[in-house]
Amino acid sequence: MSRLVDWCNWMFHSEIPSGWDDLVLREEVLSVLRPEHVVLDLGAGAGILPAMNFRGHARRICGLDPDERVVDNPNLDEGRVGVGESIPWEANHFDVVVADNVLEHLTNPDKVFREVARVLKPGGLFVAKTPNAWHYMPMVSRLVPFRYHHRLIRSTHDRAAVDVFPTKYVANSPRALAGIAGRCGLSVRSIRVREGRPGYLAFSGPTYLLGSLYGWAVRNVPGLWRFGGFLTVVLEKPAPG
Repeated sequence: MSRLVDWCNWMFHSEIPSGWDDLVLREEVLSVLRPEHVVLDLGAGAGILPAMNFRGHARRICGLDPDERVVDNPNLDEGRVGVGESIPWEANHFDVVVADNVLEHLTNPDKVFREVARVLKPGGLFVAKTPNAWHYMPMVSRLVPFRYHHRLIRSTHDRAAVDVFPTKYVANSPRALAGIAGRCGLSVRSIRVREGRPGYLAFSGPTYLLGSLYGWAVRNVPGLWRFGGFLTVVLEKPAPG
């Protein structure tokens, strides 16, 4: 990492840790998690993110992913192969459903959200993190062919090609998320726009500096908050009556 990147981290991000976005989601989840809860990690994958390990914080952690490695995910009590459009658990089974960087990959988010609503208990919560469609990274992602995405990500993130997936960005703005939630029987508890370190620009000092200045502006200039990098959303399945 260049001296300019180190300087930017000191100047602009001294209170923002590496991997800040996953840690923000973890804090959101832990704020609502109870020892008696049963949790579904939607898009659990192989368990490569330490921040998504909630063992010891809930009674049971289940996971679902089309990747067969989910059955050996060390963060889970039970992993099943499948997709969010057809969640293979009975209705009213989970207290909390979590999704980390999943929503941006959905072609039909309404179908997935309806399934989430079905498997949640009344009063249960859907907690997710996803890129903000109004940020520059999704805009760049739309312009770059998918076959090049792994090369870009590999330059700044230790991620194998098998862990890089096509993005759709259908459910990636506060307005879109609120609309989908309302159609699918979920109410919005919170939708927040977040901005932190420009990790995807760390392949060079000048690009990281530009990303750092952008992030400073988003965090400090009134009205620019809507252009932050990630959204965290907490949706609730209303209880009857």
